Amino acid sequence: MSESVLTSARYGKDLIRVFRVVRDAEFHQVVEYNVTVHIEGDIETSYTIADNSVVVATDSMKNITYYLAKTSPHILSPERFALHVGTHIVSKYAHIHRAFVTLEKLRWSRIALSENDHPHPHSFVRDGNDRQTVEVEVDASAGKDKLSAKVTSGITDLLVLKSSGSAFHGYIHDEYTTLPQVDDRVLSTSVDLNYTFAPLSLSSPTDDKKLDFTVPKGFALGGVWDAVNVATRARNATLDIFALDASASVQATLFKMGQRVIAENSGVESVTYKLPNKHYIPVDMKYIGVDNTTPANAEVFVPVSAPSGLISATISRK
Repeated sequence: MSESVLTSARYGKDLIRVFRVVRDAEFHQVVEYNVTVHIEGDIETSYTIADNSVVVATDSMKNITYYLAKTSPHILSPERFALHVGTHIVSKYAHIHRAFVTLEKLRWSRIALSENDHPHPHSFVRDGNDRQTVEVEVDASAGKDKLSAKVTSGITDLLVLKSSGSAFHGYIHDEYTTLPQVDDRVLSTSVDLNYTFAPLSLSSPTDDKKLDFTVPKGFALGGVWDAVNVATRARNATLDIFALDASASVQATLFKMGQRVIAENSGVESVTYKLPNKHYIPVDMKYIGVDNTTPANAEVFVPVSAPSGLISATISRK
């Protein structure tokens, strides 16, 4: 066996489902997360010589997540909560050097009552299947007093459609081309957006149980500590550009989305979009003398999920 060596190792707990109610008298706020926690460190002997003395049980990672969901004042901010979990783990266990915390935030919006449009204090509706995403790496490899972090946030499965305002023509035509050029078409995609913040330094916990987590005062807008507002601006930028852009192609519209996210959020270093085409093909009714294929008359479509185009790009700050 001397010809093989362990070159990397990471493990953790997947699909930790968390729902938290934050009560302020009769006014409640709720949040639901799917959380994954992984760790790296001096754990190689658990693989190479079956030494479990270095293993932090994945069940413990689950329990840490639930405990901090109960006690952390940052539970309503997915980025801050993920950073809190990661900071606690690398600070508590001397031999653990990196913690990776990823989560999805599911949508719950407060119900507005029809009779007066007043928001109900403790009733909510799932108003979409898109989810906010967060990926956090907390790094203690330089020392437990020199913590650093990387944070990438985003949106996944944001389904959008416009029935006009999109063209596609001028592309290469050769012997393989069957796609007709169009001046107007249905454009639909399921947005997958990730935006990466500038790396940051974290304050190390000073309490015995390593549970403290400090958010700096006077932080700049548009960065990690302003992530709740960044998420709102990124979603609005995506939807606004999609709706308002006279799209010459998915590529061109994607670039404008990324430009706006960068421009509106000073702490975001790069933005990546993945936009799969959701095709809607006009039904050919020429066999009964009905024009349903020219753009002005196309009204009945067949949704086609595959095969589909997949357009992606990363836009970075200069």
